[in-house]
This record gives sequence, structure tokens and C-alpha cells, in this order.
Amino acid sequence: MSMKLYSTLAEWWPLLSSPDDYAKEADHYWNVLCKHARRPIRTMLELGCGGGNNAVHLKRKCKLTLTDLSAEMLGVSCKLNPECEHVQGDMRSLRLARQFDAVFVHDAVMYLCAEDHLRQAVETAFAHCAPGGAALFVPDCTTETWTPSTDHGGHDGADGRSLRYLERCWDPDPADAHFTVDFAYLLYDRDGAIRVEQDRHRLGLFSRSTWVRLLRETGFQAAREPAVNELQVGEMFVGVRPR
Repeated sequence: MSMKLYSTLAEWWPLLSSPDDYAKEADHYWNVLCKHARRPIRTMLELGCGGGNNAVHLKRKCKLTLTDLSAEMLGVSCKLNPECEHVQGDMRSLRLARQFDAVFVHDAVMYLCAEDHLRQAVETAFAHCAPGGAALFVPDCTTETWTPSTDHGGHDGADGRSLRYLERCWDPDPADAHFTVDFAYLLYDRDGAIRVEQDRHRLGLFSRSTWVRLLRETGFQAAREPAVNELQVGEMFVGVRPR
């Protein structure tokens, strides 16, 4: 499935989702990782960094290596985080032949729509997690918490461009393991021109028990962290690699 937001429209990403909006939740992710890790966190690998919005805040705390499948989104992140290492790669198969004190996987994990693919991503995290290190997975929702929804937003840029979007989350087939997110974008260019784009994303949906089971089967010691509603952060899953 081709998603314009991560390819032809990637340059508009900071106007859909501003890095400034991520400060508090990035601090929360850091605190969760520090709570579970059994070693100091000096290095971190992020799988599926997208446009680098979390990295803007996390890079102040440790040395980051940022990876994403989309070359266009890595380009956006490089502009925001030029001091960080960037590597293009698929979280299901990436192997860097080195380990990190922590591995962080934000909502990019939602694009894995088959259990085998989710298992592969967990295996990637395990392979790169040093003994005593922690891996944090932050899906938007689980089977138990998903509900249909609509949302809207957008930002004005300093360069004269602006974006507004409408988002609809719905499930055309409740019997399968994924749901659909449709976007409509209003793009306002510097010269006043306006265009409308539509975009469809398919996201995976797995139960809490599936998450915990895959973490344990891969070799992690698994834990769950509760949702934080005031930060709009859903339930999280942590894997600690035994020493």
C-alpha cells in the first residue's frame, strides 16, 4: 500500500505533526525505559523514527541511531536531527551488528498488520538490545482498546505554508487483524495555492496477550505499562533482555 504521507507528501509532515507537541510524551517514554532498564541508557536505537519528532527530545538524553523504511521521512528527520545517525531499513529485517542500551519503537509499529511481521520486529529489537537493556513498544491501541474515531488538526509553518487534515479510523472487516485510517489533507502553499489530497493507511491490531507472548517467546522479560490519557499515550509494552 502506497502512503503519500511517507513518500510524495513527506515534506509536509512537520505541519501535520509538530515536534513541539512531543516533548512531554518523549519524557514519559524515557522515564519508562529508565525504570525498566538494568543498565544506564547511553545509546538508543529507534525503529521507525518517521520524521524524527520524538528524537528531537530524546537526543538530549542519549546518543540516538534513527531508522525508518521511508527515505523521504528520514530526510525530514535529518533536517531536524542532523547530529543523529540515520539508517534506512525495515524494522522487520534490519541488522546493524551492534547493540544498544535501549530500543524504542513508537507508533510506526502499527503498520505491521500480520503477527509474523510483528514477531520479526520484536526479534529485531531483541537482536539490538544489549543484555540488561530495555525495548519499549508504543502501539496506538490494542484489540481491547481500539474504537472507531475521527480527528482533525494541522499547523501553520514559518515558511508560509500550512496544512489542515481530517482523519477517520474505521474497520471495514472486524474479523481481520487490521483497520483503516483515511486522511484528507488541505495543503496551502506559499503562493496561496490550495490543493486537496487523500491518503489511506492500513494499521495492525493485536491483543495484549499477543504482545506479551511475542516478547516472551523472543527472549524478553515482558511488562505492560498503563495508558496515560492526559498525554494521549496508549498502553505500552516493555521487553527487558536478561543479562
